[in-house]
Amino acid sequence: MELKTPIYDYHVELGGKIVPFGGFLLPVQYKTGVIAEHKAVREKAGLFDVSHMGEILITGRDALANVNMLLTNDFTVMEDGRCRYSPMCNEEGGIVDDLIVYKIKDECYLIIVNASNTDKDFAWMTAHAFGDVKMENISEQAAQAALQGPLAREIMTRVCRAEELPEKYYTFTREMEVGGIPCLVSRTGYTGEAGYEIYCAAERGEELFRLLLEAGKDLGLIPCGLGARDTLRLEAAMPLYGHEMSDEITPAEADLGFAVKMNKDDFIGKKALEEKGPAARKRVGLRITGRGIAREHCDVYIEDRKVGETTSGTFCPHLNHAVAMALLETSSASVGTSVSVDVRGRRIEAEVVSLPFYKRA
Repeated sequence: MELKTPIYDYHVELGGKIVPFGGFLLPVQYKTGVIAEHKAVREKAGLFDVSHMGEILITGRDALANVNMLLTNDFTVMEDGRCRYSPMCNEEGGIVDDLIVYKIKDECYLIIVNASNTDKDFAWMTAHAFGDVKMENISEQAAQAALQGPLAREIMTRVCRAEELPEKYYTFTREMEVGGIPCLVSRTGYTGEAGYEIYCAAERGEELFRLLLEAGKDLGLIPCGLGARDTLRLEAAMPLYGHEMSDEITPAEADLGFAVKMNKDDFIGKKALEEKGPAARKRVGLRITGRGIAREHCDVYIEDRKVGETTSGTFCPHLNHAVAMALLETSSASVGTSVSVDVRGRRIEAEVVSLPFYKRA
């Protein structure tokens, strides 16, 4: 049985088309439609309910040691108020999930995990916990809204003190009021645009969502659903668990090597990654040059030789053409390589291009 976020009733009131996703009932789009919602984020601003994301709190004298062992990135030198991205690997070097770590203070870390993986991640973390550490799944206590787009800051300054807003990407303000609601506000997002992710107590989630929509109404802010969230993240070439990442895909294959610190003393999966050596396949971008749209799990060919498979694909409203991400043999992954994609038995021409497809000015 799917769960409902604290903002569910308001989505219904707004006319959101509700679908199951990651164990929750969420709006895939509103009456405006995916294309309008996508363009609003690129040109003005959009508001997403991301309360389905999981939150795990790790505290205690050995909290840092646990975080460093669980995750591939290095958190040894990290200031309070900073966020850091990292994969979390299994013993074979595959990706259990990709996470964002918020350092609240010494011996206190907030971990944001993917909704469908919350229970799995929490079980994995607790199974590998050691020393003086406490791990709590606090997901049900929190609501989260993502305000994204070039006008996000202007909208936020209408409901909070501008000087309290985090300025740098991947930083956060732990305690501030947004329209009188106590919140944690981070300069993060999953759209490729400037914006904020705003956390508050679950019981005030709907109040926060209403407040933000009203504050930005005259600037073109609209609510956005899962459809636009997916087209935006794909346009910005942001990987999605279950597509570009899985328990069988390594960080190097997913092109996430920047978040793997092999010079750390140890982490789960390090030995396996060392033994695997250079990746035999790599995540790449494809621009569809033929007619059609490639989705996930389409075979990719060079002439008659299969060289990989697509992991995500769509038509990008801002770029006005179709793109896909794919895992290709490293020897066939050079930018400029011509390939074809098998879409339901029909070959569509494409070209390997550099990522991201879109990057804001």
